[in-house]
Amino acid sequence: MAVADSGEQASANGGGKAAPAKSSNSGGMAAKSLPRLALVLLAALLYGQLQAPPPKVPGTPGGPPVTSSRIELNDGRHLAYHESGVPREQARHKIIFMHGFDSCRYDSLPVSPALAQELGVYLLSFDRPGYGESDPHPGRTERSIALDIEQLADALELGRRFYVAGFSMGGEVMWSCLRYIPHRLSGVALLGPVGNFWWSGFPGDVYREAWDVQVAQDKWAVGVAHHAPWLTYWWNTQKMFPASSVIAFNPAIFSREDMAIIPKLANRPYAQQARQQGEYESLHRDMMVGFGKWSWSPLELEDPFPNGEGKVHLWHGADDLIVPVQLSRYISERLPWVRYHELPTAGHLFPLADGMADVIVKSLLLGDD
Repeated sequence: MAVADSGEQASANGGGKAAPAKSSNSGGMAAKSLPRLALVLLAALLYGQLQAPPPKVPGTPGGPPVTSSRIELNDGRHLAYHESGVPREQARHKIIFMHGFDSCRYDSLPVSPALAQELGVYLLSFDRPGYGESDPHPGRTERSIALDIEQLADALELGRRFYVAGFSMGGEVMWSCLRYIPHRLSGVALLGPVGNFWWSGFPGDVYREAWDVQVAQDKWAVGVAHHAPWLTYWWNTQKMFPASSVIAFNPAIFSREDMAIIPKLANRPYAQQARQQGEYESLHRDMMVGFGKWSWSPLELEDPFPNGEGKVHLWHGADDLIVPVQLSRYISERLPWVRYHELPTAGHLFPLADGMADVIVKSLLLGDD
């Protein structure tokens, strides 16, 4: 009986061979799982590095306090604003000013009190979304900011028409105003406006000449913002190689005349407000929108004032190392209704030069060249 049982057992085990131990099988499976686990952990680590922290929204727990006047927009967001010049009710001319990159509502056009009084100029500046005390706008586009401006003007009862002016990234916004709200405008001033290298209509030689003005690290930063916007936060915060020189305030991007103006920027007591919600919703999203994929090009625009009811002025420094002048030159050639003012020795910061803001405003309001 015992012999028969042994034979049956041997037959059951495949002719007397012992079955593999379960512990050995488990070890093999674990070994095969290790590369997959490492890949998952690496992906999780990379994903975490690519994700920007949530913004510190003004007036919410953990966010900066609200200290400024604000309006509420139709979608529930708030815009913080600052008024200067003569009182709104007494003004003969009302100008809305758009600040540039890494700035806020207090970085307005420095019009002299004397000229403001003489011409009756009211100046309204505001924090663009994600800057200062204006709520962030994750869905921000080149169109949405123009509509924000229109709502701001209506909320403060600026009237049917008003002037707009913008510097640098704020200057680029002027093209959006000309496309989406031209019927609300009395005149426009673009000051050293950022140009998007991928707008349709630029000849290859103009594109290449403008592209080569930039330092190498900015070519990379701008290219990432356009081609891989999801990498923008990581690109500008990693430490392996230089990211945007503008964010880092690299002296190499400032011209000789810019260097003489920089001390004015160093003494701004409110400078930290620009990034107080975090760099992603202010600086990085600014780059993603400004250098993003637009569905239209300023070179396609038609004259917004065909009956001479207003003028468009474009000012640019020939020695601008931050925003290449070549794009502005070409746009002004293509759009004959743009009055182009090129300053032969100026850099990017020319609106802050002594007396320059008054020259710009007089040209905008009175038509002086």
